[in-house]
Amino acid sequence: MSSVENDSLLGFKTFLPQGKPKRAELAETSQTQVPRTTISPTEVVRKYKIIAVVGASKNPEKEAYSVPKYMQEHGYKIIPVNPTADQILGEKAYRSLEELPSELAKQIELVNVFRPSEELPQVAQQVIEMRKKYGRPFAFWAQLGLENDEAKRALAKNGIPYVMDACFRVVHRSLR
Repeated sequence: MSSVENDSLLGFKTFLPQGKPKRAELAETSQTQVPRTTISPTEVVRKYKIIAVVGASKNPEKEAYSVPKYMQEHGYKIIPVNPTADQILGEKAYRSLEELPSELAKQIELVNVFRPSEELPQVAQQVIEMRKKYGRPFAFWAQLGLENDEAKRALAKNGIPYVMDACFRVVHRSLR
């Protein structure tokens, strides 16, 4: 269960587990003063429907499986990216964003990441290269607990809006 708090400065809500106090910098910036988001998470959830999921898992017990499954069940097109899988959730899996076929890469609207925070700069660089080559994706999302200032700066420098440290499923559920 989560509680909802308005973040009027950014025009969206922050979702927190019940009983946990809100950190002062949660919605606005990380501890290093780099913004956690440059686009409203609710806008992303409403607007973008074709999603590359970097770090999608084959293991049904992991969030990297259950969140993409939830997304798929709610009408989102999922493109799993995992170098150790041939297929996830009935969809062909790709080894990396760089290995997506051009026709598919041109459709990606959002890259949602389930990889450790220290890997976010490498994923962000792949997203930047995709954007230069195909004009997409339109946004980058790092799941709850994932955040990296180097990745944020690179994305911002290249005009790619991002959301970090937020759960796509939680935001989607809040809209229903």
